[in-house]
Amino acid sequence: MPRLAFLSCLILSVALAGCQSAKRPAPDTTIKTSSIVAPEGRQITQTEGRPPQISRGTGPHHLAGRTLTVASVRDLHLEDKEVILSFDDGPIPGRTDRVLATLDQFGVKGAFMMVGEMAELHPQLARRVAMDGNAIGSHTYRHENLATLSFDMAMKEITRGETAVVRATGVDVNFFRFPYLADSQKLRAAVAMRDMVVMDVDVDSKDYFTTSPAAVTKRTMALLHERGRGIILMHDIHNRTATMLPTLLSTLEAEGYKVVTLQFKKPTAAAEMASL
Repeated sequence: MPRLAFLSCLILSVALAGCQSAKRPAPDTTIKTSSIVAPEGRQITQTEGRPPQISRGTGPHHLAGRTLTVASVRDLHLEDKEVILSFDDGPIPGRTDRVLATLDQFGVKGAFMMVGEMAELHPQLARRVAMDGNAIGSHTYRHENLATLSFDMAMKEITRGETAVVRATGVDVNFFRFPYLADSQKLRAAVAMRDMVVMDVDVDSKDYFTTSPAAVTKRTMALLHERGRGIILMHDIHNRTATMLPTLLSTLEAEGYKVVTLQFKKPTAAAEMASL
């Protein structure tokens, strides 16, 4: 065999051997679990995974429903297949902004119950939540379990949180949610006297559990099917929540649900006394 032909065959055989031995990297289908520590020392465990591939079409969405103006908790009455999307514990970069982007994509608004300490840490993001037209509420300053505090200490935690959120967002805080839903009639009356509407929960997504985004969506829809309507509790501090939200909203839209936008109206003196 001529020398030139021999060298050509040798080079070709080496190249083919290299191609046969090379392997494609395996697709990243694992779910990663990690932890962060909030400023107050609470550990938040979260599950991360790839966002699901959803076919939503190119047309406009039809998920946005009516605007509900409320002066007290008694006005929070939803019709069948109406939901309110509420998010607790934020804001936090990398997650709250993803939630905002999804809400904007579907043309709907949420109600954000901010922890005062988190709003202080991320005032620009907190202000963006407000400027996007979402309802703004407070969730105390350090997410304390108010049932373990005296009335005076609990009110101090509530007012400090409210002040911090107002400073960060630049808007009035008209909604409030009790951490761990640990309330009392006396505290609820005191919150109402501060022109804030208590946000209760009808559908708990339990997105704070270490689970997959798909499991959160499935659980939320199952509970919603039982009730037919209601205030959905989520947390914008979790990656899994930001990841599953497009799927959840697509499912709500496909099943004919409407997302209600909340708006606050200061009650008259007579209405305020009646609510108490």
